[in-house]
Amino acid sequence: MNDNILVLCDTEEEYARLMSEYLKSHREIAWDIRTYTDVSLLMEFAGEETIKLLVVAENAYTEEVRRLPAGRTVLLNESGVMRWNQVRNINKYQKAEDVYKEIVNEFMDVAQTMLPRLAAGSNTRLIGMFSPVKRCLQTSFALTFGQMLAEKFRVLYLNFEHCAGNRELLPDTQTRDLTDLIFFLNTDKERFLLRMQTILQKKGKMDYIPPVRAGMQLLEVTPEEWLEMLRRIGESEEYDYVILDLSENIQGLLQLLRLCTRIFTLTKDDRAARGKVAQYEQVLALYEYEDILQKTSMYKLPRFRKLPESVEQMTRGELADYVRRIMEEMLSEGTGAMEEGAAGKGFIKGGLWQGDDGRRDTGYY
Repeated sequence: MNDNILVLCDTEEEYARLMSEYLKSHREIAWDIRTYTDVSLLMEFAGEETIKLLVVAENAYTEEVRRLPAGRTVLLNESGVMRWNQVRNINKYQKAEDVYKEIVNEFMDVAQTMLPRLAAGSNTRLIGMFSPVKRCLQTSFALTFGQMLAEKFRVLYLNFEHCAGNRELLPDTQTRDLTDLIFFLNTDKERFLLRMQTILQKKGKMDYIPPVRAGMQLLEVTPEEWLEMLRRIGESEEYDYVILDLSENIQGLLQLLRLCTRIFTLTKDDRAARGKVAQYEQVLALYEYEDILQKTSMYKLPRFRKLPESVEQMTRGELADYVRRIMEEMLSEGTGAMEEGAAGKGFIKGGLWQGDDGRRDTGYY
């Protein structure tokens, strides 16, 4: 029997049904969700089972319900008035995603089993985006690639720039970001993947972690922390692909590139760009990372007449058409592909890097 019982009670049947379906869709969390629209049925259930977290709408918060011995009670506030200060109030009519995140935070404090359900043998692929050449549309390319890949697969996008420059990816000044994810990695390892659920945002069908606001914080993250973060994400089995929009302004750049199954490097057709790429290749040779070049594809993007104005629009237009051809080529080759029978060139498995030759290592260099 699952001891982590979450009960949702709301006499507004349509809301209760939709919110219950939304909570149950997050199968990575080991909770047993029971939904009631009749308070008398809730009382009957509570007499037989132990409720870890009771999420109850204001319309159903009767005197009987207030006396229930739940591990914790959360009130879905409908009136906007804080009538019961002794319980946690959540705005019922905000986005379902935000309600979910607040419920997860409460659930983590009372549940017995904190780790999400994990599947053995993760096949999560890392796709790297990196160029020593600046202002080459790397982030636009990465976001477009991620959005289109998310039409068929489960995709997570991570941005490692000091100044991402895309206000859409930073929806609110209070929103947690990539540095918060690293903080949870170091302070709450057992509940890391649950904590990540409270940070995740979504654009179209693609999940992403908001990039940092204070870029200098990225310099403090060690290569070991980045690698451990990716290992845990891979173990969760939540994503087929993780897009790494990389920058040289982090520790462990080459280690991260080595973990990628495919790397895309954008450049330009001018003397300075050619010089930067040549120097980058020399650095890889100097530090014995030539294997990175073997899985790198370099592209000189054509001049586009118009770029999308929002992330959701990136699946349409000239850039999308260009990226789609590249993505389909990658999938048809089987390089990093997830289709049945596609071998791929490498993946995160059991927390270690495994190449197509069976070589395994931790990625720590």
